[in-house]
Amino acid sequence: MRIIPAIDIIEGKCVRLSKGDYNTKIIYNENPLEVAKEFEAHGIEYLHLVDLDGAKASHIVNYKVLEQIASKTNLKIDFGGGLKSDEDLKIAFESGANQITGGSIAVKNPAIFKSWLENYGSDKIILGADVNNEKIAIGGWLEESDKELIPFVQEYQSEGIKYVICTDISKDGMLQGPSFDLYKKMLEQCVITNGEKQLYKIKLIASGGISHFDELSKLADMGCEGTIIGKAIYEGRISMKQLENYIINK
Repeated sequence: MRIIPAIDIIEGKCVRLSKGDYNTKIIYNENPLEVAKEFEAHGIEYLHLVDLDGAKASHIVNYKVLEQIASKTNLKIDFGGGLKSDEDLKIAFESGANQITGGSIAVKNPAIFKSWLENYGSDKIILGADVNNEKIAIGGWLEESDKELIPFVQEYQSEGIKYVICTDISKDGMLQGPSFDLYKKMLEQCVITNGEKQLYKIKLIASGGISHFDELSKLADMGCEGTIIGKAIYEGRISMKQLENYIINK
């Protein structure tokens, strides 16, 4: 299972929120590049970079931070937050993103999201499925849609989506453990089959609520392809040394 630390950006700074509430903002570092370099120094290969200003503004904002991290580290970056147009996507990839995550756009403008999937391929485009009570949330988690999680993911699977980041908003930033039952349900139900034959499952990336190192092995055993870790690192619940050893020994 891939370990994917998160850096959330507001006004160019590394921050964390609780349950996506912008009023709970805590600034952990004024310089996201420093944080990214520390991750890399401990053997981390992947980074989940979120433009929270972009999520609110509905267009890419903090692409300079992406550019800086991409040009000064070897981290493979998935980037999300406010990507709403072909131009946003072009800027993200030109600024160094390896993958992009689309959430709100997949709900509000499925035609454009499907065109990205067709043009860039399923290894480059991640479906962001952020949920409250198994309903998809959009607009930087400020709105709830009428889309149910499992049918939403299954619909995009039929369009070729492989990677899905699922964040349970009620868990995010709360350090109370991830939504094991929800992920188990997704891994059981979001499967492409041909008659009796199972062709492939989603590559599920768990996000939200990670609080202890022991939870990682449980997510891996369930079949999660990756896990995004945020506040647990910044609050010292999971040490960089633990993550380094996990990566070496896996």
